[in-house]
Amino acid sequence: MQFSKCLVTGADGFIGSHLTELLLDKGMAVRALSCYNSFNSWGWLEDIQHANLEVVTGDVRDPYFCKQITNDIQVVFHLAALIAIPYSYHAPHSYLETNVAGTLNICQAARDNMVKRVLITSTSEVYGTAQYVPIDENHPKQAQSPYSASKIGADAIAMSYYNAFGLPLTIVRPFNTYGPRQSARALIPSIVTQIATGAVEIRLGDLRPTRDFVYVKDTCKGFLSIAESDATIGEEINIASNTEISMQETFELIAEIMGSNVQFVADAERFRPEKSEVFRLWGDNTKIHELTGFIPKYSLRQGLSETIQWFSNKENLAKYKANIYNI
Repeated sequence: MQFSKCLVTGADGFIGSHLTELLLDKGMAVRALSCYNSFNSWGWLEDIQHANLEVVTGDVRDPYFCKQITNDIQVVFHLAALIAIPYSYHAPHSYLETNVAGTLNICQAARDNMVKRVLITSTSEVYGTAQYVPIDENHPKQAQSPYSASKIGADAIAMSYYNAFGLPLTIVRPFNTYGPRQSARALIPSIVTQIATGAVEIRLGDLRPTRDFVYVKDTCKGFLSIAESDATIGEEINIASNTEISMQETFELIAEIMGSNVQFVADAERFRPEKSEVFRLWGDNTKIHELTGFIPKYSLRQGLSETIQWFSNKENLAKYKANIYNI
């Protein structure tokens, strides 16, 4: 499918801002939703200047607002969500309101405005600890945190709109995206920012779990390839590298690239409850390749090198509080 005007919700965030840039680079007009706040901050959109960019502020929890911003839109990329797993232990109801109700509002608004395509952003966390690897889209869902439960619910609501009303949507399920602008709450930027600010001991949680890391530029190109293919309508689709690496090995690789001899220190505050930890994620990317031809381009070392270079820039690093663990 060819399109020229799209909406990106959650455009002020990590993946959303990169996706907005990619769409603008492709010549598309982008309506970018930034979550309303009294500071009038547009998050990472503050760094993006483009004639085809329209920034709007509001909240996906408001159904009337969702109907307004989806008007005259061809494709919706719905990324707006609460994503921090640790915070979901403290404020689970807010995850239902934003992730489930927000997705419902976007789907209903897209239906009302006859949007041609809707991409709903899921997460590999819905799979929980792998029962088999690589994890394909048929893997059982396991709610191991309030966050993952909310995303399972959001995916189900979205698919109900495809099945009941024929809304042309796709569930896009990225595995562990990383890169410039990511929250320091996540593993890779947590390690990089601590080393970059001169720490000699790096405070982290459990390093035994494995993850399937995908560089953010690959994730965004995966989104675009799905939006452009009619074969993806009504499907749940992984964006994965089809590899896995332990958090311990990731820590060691980053330290090597940065030329650091830092030591790991276990921080109890950063550990998940035992039954909530997802110990193994390794995604199967066969489906996206078969339906769209998409293949990730970045190796982990290449992606980490670009990420480290960005975070090591003093202006970028100054935006982070590396010595504070923000849940």
